[in-house]
Amino acid sequence: MDSVILIYNPKSGNQKFESKLDFVMKLLKNKYGDILVCRTKYAGHATELAKFACQEKNDLMIIVGGDGTFNECVNGLMGYKERPRIGYIPTGTCCDIGMSLGISKNIAKATYNILNNCSVKMDIVKSNNRYFCYVSGNGAFIDISYVTNSKLKRRIGYLAYIIRATVELFTIPKMKMKIRHDNGDERGTYSLVLIINSKRVAGINMIYKPCLDDGLVDIVLYKSFAPLNSLIYLISFIIPFWSTPLVKRIKSRKLEIKTNTKATWNVDGESGGTGNQYIEVCQKAIEIIIPEKVKTKYFHNQD
Repeated sequence: MDSVILIYNPKSGNQKFESKLDFVMKLLKNKYGDILVCRTKYAGHATELAKFACQEKNDLMIIVGGDGTFNECVNGLMGYKERPRIGYIPTGTCCDIGMSLGISKNIAKATYNILNNCSVKMDIVKSNNRYFCYVSGNGAFIDISYVTNSKLKRRIGYLAYIIRATVELFTIPKMKMKIRHDNGDERGTYSLVLIINSKRVAGINMIYKPCLDDGLVDIVLYKSFAPLNSLIYLISFIIPFWSTPLVKRIKSRKLEIKTNTKATWNVDGESGGTGNQYIEVCQKAIEIIIPEKVKTKYFHNQD
């Protein structure tokens, strides 16, 4: 029987998972028997627990939390050659990773996904000395996920992000960057740069028909074009395959970004440092359980 560890963040989203924990355990024990349950207690604790799961050679690691918790766990796994399969129960405010992978925020449905569906091998991206699962970026609105008041997020959910984004409409930055990718170089002044390994970012479908196991990331570059930056964002959000001289879309396995901006990079919804970025895709680095219909849509390079 598989050895299983469940790691949950009690402060994720509306903070109601603990009241459903007994229900989830009852379902899981029908298949997996004894399960080690670990409650995160501080920032970075999920990373430590994921390392422990590798050291103990657990077969399955169930992550319960938002995008930040998922990211912490993956960063813990990546230091080890042998890694457990991942089951995911999304409980955060936005949960872009879960939504992109077709995993419901309904706790019961997400649990049944772990019990009944198969796993796929998914790309992860290394950025400098850490890893991200679905997005890294800099520029307009990029700090919304971690500067929005946590109490407001619990009270009104995704609407809290919308309110914060409205405030930031008046502070869109200008960032000089030199970008080297597999097929050439780009340089210019940008208002927003996104490196995406997903379909969704901040609840918006950003990539049309993504492939999440091809060893490539999607890069979206928004040239600074005041006062029409907001209109350009809106059009690109509505038409996720739109590419013009103002919104350039590139695929690459490796990426080097040199910049003079002191703005903070966002890494999977969390603050990720400043300065230059050296990015490389780790193809099919993690194994995660997802619905079969999602496998056929976004995973085309499975064994």
